[in-house]
Amino acid sequence: MKLVQKIAFLMLIGMVAVGSLLASGLNQPSSAALSGPFPGKIAIITNTVSQNEEEFRSAELLVAKYGADKVIHAVWPDNFVAEGEQMITTVARIAADRDVKALIINQAVQGTNAAVDRLLQSRNDIFIVYCNPIEDPNAVARRANLLLNTDDLARGPALARQAHAMGAATFVHYSFPRHMSNVMLAQRRDDIRAECERLGIVFVDATAPDPTGDGGQTATQQFILEDIPRMVARYGADTAFFGTNCAMQPPMITRVLEQRAIYPEPCCPSPVHAFPAALGVEAPGRQADIPFMTDQVRNAVAARGMQGRLGTWPAPAGMTWTGAGAEYAIKVINGELPFDRIDEVALRQVISDHLRDFVGATVDAQIRSFPDPTTGRNIDNYKLVIMGSIVF
Repeated sequence: MKLVQKIAFLMLIGMVAVGSLLASGLNQPSSAALSGPFPGKIAIITNTVSQNEEEFRSAELLVAKYGADKVIHAVWPDNFVAEGEQMITTVARIAADRDVKALIINQAVQGTNAAVDRLLQSRNDIFIVYCNPIEDPNAVARRANLLLNTDDLARGPALARQAHAMGAATFVHYSFPRHMSNVMLAQRRDDIRAECERLGIVFVDATAPDPTGDGGQTATQQFILEDIPRMVARYGADTAFFGTNCAMQPPMITRVLEQRAIYPEPCCPSPVHAFPAALGVEAPGRQADIPFMTDQVRNAVAARGMQGRLGTWPAPAGMTWTGAGAEYAIKVINGELPFDRIDEVALRQVISDHLRDFVGATVDAQIRSFPDPTTGRNIDNYKLVIMGSIVF
């Protein structure tokens, strides 16, 4: 079996196991973050399992928590770039259900604004949450009530510093033009480069195939499998690798382990994003138990003699945005929080409670408003979050 096929197979096994866990109703957040009953319904749109499993599973957790009669789960098409009309249809179906009071979208991929515009033509009573929005910051902020995203503006220098602390002499950044058209991702890349230069790290800006292109995810993964050994042969094992797309992560971790290189953290930082598949960690019925899985990954890394060479965040970023966004929206539906502005104190508490329940410990999370680079003013309903790192 070719390695890229093996990676896909391991990812599939992990999906089945996580699905079984969610179906059993285990590992639900405790009552501390429970918003309680709410009138009507909430709708959640995620990417498919093949595009981002954690986002998909985060919606399943909420369905298991509140019930399928209270939570609608829909998905974007796999090739959302080319299927904007299907995205519009998906949102239109949700808008037609007058019982829907909130909509959480994770990810708010390219084309989300056009789909939400159709909703706003007929509804102005739905509290809209964008998670990890890709389109222009001011444009998304005009449509969504609340936006949650990884603080990639702060994360760029942090990634370079993390790689430096792990012993990196070179930093390879893999992306493609579609992602680099995103202002935050492009700025993060530039900030990584600048911090690498300050720290004396060689920065390599590498282009990989877009997984939504003709070759799909297979072409992206095959490129990563082939290119990392070339990079290590050129720059040495003290090379840190980072990629902006989820499909890149399992083959990247696989090759980093083989080449004894460095992996500061995934694109979507999480202890269960790609690590179990790449490391062959199988724990049926426990995959959504974050403290347990973190220990399993740490043990697998140690068994390969790679301690100190792979890192991540203590909690899954993508799953956090869905869960915290939904809990905040439910409080709005229940009249506990205002519809037309963000209560930052309440949001901080919701995120803190969600992370504590999810990880089983207090997580250091810094939250701030998005600083608009074009005006210099903060976008008050667009919140950025960054967490501290863990190193396996």
